[in-house]
Order: sequence, then C-alpha cells, then structure tokens
Amino acid sequence: MNQQMSQKSGATEHAGRQAFTDKQGQYLAFIYVYSHMFRQAPAEADMQRHFRVSPPSVHQMVVTLERNGLIRRQPGVARSIQLLVAPEALPILKWLEINSSKSL
Repeated sequence: MNQQMSQKSGATEHAGRQAFTDKQGQYLAFIYVYSHMFRQAPAEADMQRHFRVSPPSVHQMVVTLERNGLIRRQPGVARSIQLLVAPEALPILKWLEINSSKSL
C-alpha cells in the first residue's frame, strides 16, 4: 500500500500525489461520484445536504480543497469544480474497489 498516515495532521499522503485528510477525502469522493452520476459538478448546496453541515462549512472546505491544489474552480461559474486528484486515490473508490477506467 502506497499510503503513509501523518499522526499529527491526520493527512494521508499518496505516493507522488497531494495529501488530504480523511474528511477532505470524503468531499473529494463525493465530488467524483456526483460528477459521474449527474454529468455535472455538485453545487455547494448538494454537499451541504449530503454532509449535513452549514453553508459556511461547505464553502470553507471547498476553499481549502482549492488552496491545497485538490480541486479547481472557475470564478463566478456555478458547478465548475474540477477534481485534480487521481480517482484511484479517493477513499470511497478504494473501499468499493471501483476501477476508475470503467463507467459508474
């Protein structure tokens, strides 16, 4: 397994890829699955409903993911989140053993 857990930060570092926390990994996995199911990126309101958190909490997570180079957004464009993490690095995909080359 090519993962190392940082005891202090709780971040999982994947060989040659960006590090992210378990919580960030869940958001990234949600963005990936939602985007494939609905053929568009989720809105912050979709993430708010799924994770049952406040709008500021979702927005802060999105800003953090973008700042950490895990996603990209176009300013002023709704549903413009693009995932910058390899799908096989996402926790839910490992758990489900989904082959990222196959369609969901």
